[in-house]
Amino acid sequence: MKPIYEPKGAAKEYGDLALNIYTGCPHRCYYCFAPGVLRRDRELFHSHVEPRQNIVEETRKQLERENITGKLIHLCFTCDPYPTGYDTTATREIIKLLKEHGNHVQILTKGDGSRDFDLLDENDWYGITLSGGATRSAHTEPNAIEPTKRIAKLAQAREAGAKTWVSFEPVLDTEYVFSAIRLWYLAFDKVKIGKLNYHPSKINWENFGNCAEHICKALGVNYYIKDSLRKEMEKAQVEE
Repeated sequence: MKPIYEPKGAAKEYGDLALNIYTGCPHRCYYCFAPGVLRRDRELFHSHVEPRQNIVEETRKQLERENITGKLIHLCFTCDPYPTGYDTTATREIIKLLKEHGNHVQILTKGDGSRDFDLLDENDWYGITLSGGATRSAHTEPNAIEPTKRIAKLAQAREAGAKTWVSFEPVLDTEYVFSAIRLWYLAFDKVKIGKLNYHPSKINWENFGNCAEHICKALGVNYYIKDSLRKEMEKAQVEE
């Protein structure tokens, strides 16, 4: 078992290395890609959530065996490092291990990671996903913590000394994304913006991408447009 791996495809845009801690995720986001990627029953994925077998010990062995050090490691892709309602001791132990071996973490969550802020420093990144407002999230991300609470935790992470970032992907509500950037950009050290994939959408991605990029430039926000969205923006320019 090699818990630490090199992401491929679109996931590569988030980091050079990654680690998935849990078997599933209880947040039940309707757009979740993980059950399909893992070839697991969707209901089982959302209802059976526990640390992967021997995940902490296997991570320790890999770190020592391969001398993995000086890396930024993403937590997580196919699960949430802070599944709401579950014991996240495994996440804390993983973070400790990674940092003891000279690595840093890039966390992305819709949960509450504040219990581990004492482990983070200026070379670690604490991030949240924002796709829509509270009303929309109640339907599309029913078991995740509310967006406003995620933002509050982000601010706490920055106060604790970590860098902060927001993943606006997948985008469900364009106006929410625009307003969120304008309202809270001072709490972000970085944003990554991407479209909704694998689901139908009426969003004009060219317009959205151009507007989001304009807002980020005007506010001086450190931003990155995901490849799938950038291609929509460039495709429209070619067609013109």
